[in-house]
Amino acid sequence: MTHDRDPSETHDRDPSETHDRDPSETHDRDPSETRDRGPSAYIAEFIGTFVLVFFVTAAYSLYLAPAPGFTDFGVIGLVHVFVLFVLIQTLSLASGAHFNPAVTLALTAMRQIKPADAGIYIVTQLAGAVAGGLVTKLLLEDEGSRVNYGAVTVNPERFESIILPGMVAEFIGTFILVIVIVGVAVNPRAATDWAALSIGAALGLGVMVIAPLTGAGFNPARAFGPALVAGEFGGAGNFLLIYVIAPILGALAAAFGYFRLYITPGSKGEAGLGPVG
Repeated sequence: MTHDRDPSETHDRDPSETHDRDPSETHDRDPSETRDRGPSAYIAEFIGTFVLVFFVTAAYSLYLAPAPGFTDFGVIGLVHVFVLFVLIQTLSLASGAHFNPAVTLALTAMRQIKPADAGIYIVTQLAGAVAGGLVTKLLLEDEGSRVNYGAVTVNPERFESIILPGMVAEFIGTFILVIVIVGVAVNPRAATDWAALSIGAALGLGVMVIAPLTGAGFNPARAFGPALVAGEFGGAGNFLLIYVIAPILGALAAAFGYFRLYITPGSKGEAGLGPVG
C-alpha cells in the first residue's frame, strides 16, 4: 500500500526534491517506466493476504456472537488495525503491501503497477485468502463453523433489501480505505511516517461501523477465501455484486477522486491541489 521506491533514495537525494517535484510527473509518465515486480513481491502478497485473512477470520470465529447475542465489533475492528499496520510495516518495501484486489486495481489505474504484475498480485491474493481461511477452519473448526469461519454476509435484520444497501456500504468502506491509502502512501508529497497506522485505522474504523451491516469485506480476496472454505457465498449473484463489484468501484472512485483533487491541472495552479499540511 506504499509507493514502491528504493529506500536508499530517501537518504541519497536532496531533501528539497520532495517538495520541488511536480506530483503530476508520477502519473503522467509512460506506464512502461513503472518498475517490474518479481517473485519476492508475489510471495509477499501471498503471505500478507494469508496473515490478514487468518487473523480477521479467526477474530470473527472467536468473537462474533450468533444472533441474538452481543458482538463487540470494537475488538474485531482493532484486530484489523493491528494486523494491517504490522503487515504494511513489514512487507511494504517488498510488494507495496496491497493484500487486496480492489487496491491493486486502483493502483493499476493510477499506473503504480503494471497490468501483468497486477494480475499476478490478484491471483496470489486470492490464494493467500483461501489459505488463511483454511487455517482458521483447521484451528477453530467448532468455533468457526457457527459463523462460517468469518465469511462475510449482509445482515437481513438491518436491511429489508440486501443488494443495494449492501453494495453502498461496501462501496463506502472501500472508498474510505483506498482514499487514505493513496493520500498518505502514494502521494509523493505526503509524510509517510504515519501511513501504516493511518491505513490500518481506516480499515478498523470501517469495520467497527459497517461490519454489523455487511461483515465489512472491503476486499474481494478477504470475502472470497472464507466463503470458499465455508461453502457459503450467500448466492453467487449477491456475492459478486456486494463483495466484488462494489469494493472495486469504491476503490476506483477513490483513485479517480484523488487524481482529480491532487493531480489534475487547473485544480489549483498548474500542478493541481496540494495535500493539506
